[in-house]
Amino acid sequence: MNFVQYILALECEIMTISKKRELLLLELQQEIGYSFKNNELNNEALTHSSYANETKNKRIGHNERLEFLGDSVLSLIVSDYIFTKFKSLPEGELTKVRANVVCEPALAAKAKAINLGKYLLLGKGEELTGGRTRNSILADAFEALLGAMYIDGGLEVVRSFVLIRMTDVMELACSGSFFKDYKTQLQELLQSKTTDKIVYQVVKESGPDHDKTFCVEVSVNGEVLGSGEGKSKKLAEQSAAQFAIEKVRKLYDK
Repeated sequence: MNFVQYILALECEIMTISKKRELLLLELQQEIGYSFKNNELNNEALTHSSYANETKNKRIGHNERLEFLGDSVLSLIVSDYIFTKFKSLPEGELTKVRANVVCEPALAAKAKAINLGKYLLLGKGEELTGGRTRNSILADAFEALLGAMYIDGGLEVVRSFVLIRMTDVMELACSGSFFKDYKTQLQELLQSKTTDKIVYQVVKESGPDHDKTFCVEVSVNGEVLGSGEGKSKKLAEQSAAQFAIEKVRKLYDK
């Protein structure tokens, strides 16, 4: 193969990859019921910083700014919904409801419901370590997608999407079903089984100072019951407690 043939083959490969990406984005838009006017916004919302950092093309952006915007838009929509519908709830309870609706586990669950991990652009490291199923990455991408939809279509587009996809979570939270966090649930589950102290320990930290990921293990009497990751120690503890609950329930169901 001469140089000209090599260049033509390379261009053909790039076009093929680009076409595959375009088809994937179209598939996602069919899933969420919204067609982007600016497809680059959709693509940016699904681009993790690890991918952008590994790519030599400096023009490639990642989704952190869109995540910031989407977080604010989501909080507004959720606040408006629960304020309007649940008129008897005082400010403190409204705050609890909103926190449980926009928390990482809830957002990650909604991201998984639309198979969002399939459409992410990840760096090789994140790809190899299960980034497509990691709650923190999925929750961030879900908020970034909302931010992209807001810029592309406006507030009512996002409101419609959120009310279709997240009303069940808001209703459960307002009924009290989501008020207890995983750490509290684990404590209540174990208190009738043992008097030993529940210990949470950071076993690993990774990433730069401005974007750290923490890995936490939860144990009782030296036995590790679960481990989890998060962008803060508190989120990692919640994730570890969630896995521990599943393990403890299986143990006592036997």
